Amino acid sequence: MKLETTKYKDFIKTIKQKIQTSQIKAAIKVNEELLRLYWDIASMIVAKQKESKWGDNLIKQISDDLKKEFPNLKGFSKRNLELMRQWYNYWNSDEITKQIVSQIFLIPWGHNIAIISKIKNKQEAIFYVNKTIENNYSRAVLIHQIETNLYSRSGKPISNFETKLPSIQSDLAIQILKDPYCFDFLNLTQQHNKKELEDALMENMTKFLLELGQGFSFVGRQYRLDIKGDEFKIDLLFYHLKLYCYVVVELKATDFKPEFVGKLNFYTSVIDGEIKSNRDNPTIGILICKSKNNTVVEYALKDIEKPLGISEYKLTNILPDDYKSSLPTVEEIEKELDEFIDNKGISFEQ
Repeated sequence: MKLETTKYKDFIKTIKQKIQTSQIKAAIKVNEELLRLYWDIASMIVAKQKESKWGDNLIKQISDDLKKEFPNLKGFSKRNLELMRQWYNYWNSDEITKQIVSQIFLIPWGHNIAIISKIKNKQEAIFYVNKTIENNYSRAVLIHQIETNLYSRSGKPISNFETKLPSIQSDLAIQILKDPYCFDFLNLTQQHNKKELEDALMENMTKFLLELGQGFSFVGRQYRLDIKGDEFKIDLLFYHLKLYCYVVVELKATDFKPEFVGKLNFYTSVIDGEIKSNRDNPTIGILICKSKNNTVVEYALKDIEKPLGISEYKLTNILPDDYKSSLPTVEEIEKELDEFIDNKGISFEQ
């Protein structure tokens, strides 16, 4: 009997999704049990070293004995046992950190070591544990977020989200903002203009989305709005999959000016009026500029009704202002070709 193609594909897709979900849950469970084992071993080592005169030689002896007993198991090297002890002492040091111990079992061992090795502040460490769980960071991404100081950049830009959005949405909206946005993956001169900034971000869209954060889905660049014959273009338009709303992003390669807010407010109004469906939450506007005066921004947002946030961006890879690519532009190639054809008197007419 021949199966109906579409229905069968949907059916098998559902089965595959269930298998994948089960595999993920199993992997998480295995990781959790492994980390609980590490925690128990570390607590036993710490307790034994306190009650006896055994020093660090204890750890080497334990490592040797465990490797003899379990030759096919990895993770019991002297170095890893030392890391277990360090990890245990880090999180078992006070009541605040003890309360989130169950959370650290939900992220991989390598992630745990990256956090305790790079961060001294416990509240900051808790932040990265939770962000890893929420966003399923790989270890490379986690380290990148730590090195670009995501903790100090999250939820602290100036916005009116708290007063212009329902509380459930505003809390999450505030958390998706960063200040500054770190565009360390771009190579621009100090005197770059808006188009150069936008072009560079589009060429590095994957990294740009990573910096924006989980949930942003790209809709379009220079997104065209036609309002009864009048045309407008939004720099970048996104849809946020957790906030269930459109996000208008305007870029400015200059210092903040109050009039920027009016334009952003207008664009969010148009998206709400022309694009947004009844299922979508109110559109959010984000302005990312080169620098800003926070007091000026606060005044500019004071009587604005639409939910807007204002942030800066920073560049770490700044090229000299006289830098120019050694490769010619398309326009330069076309110009040289035209001059060559004119000089040689070449004609393409039959």
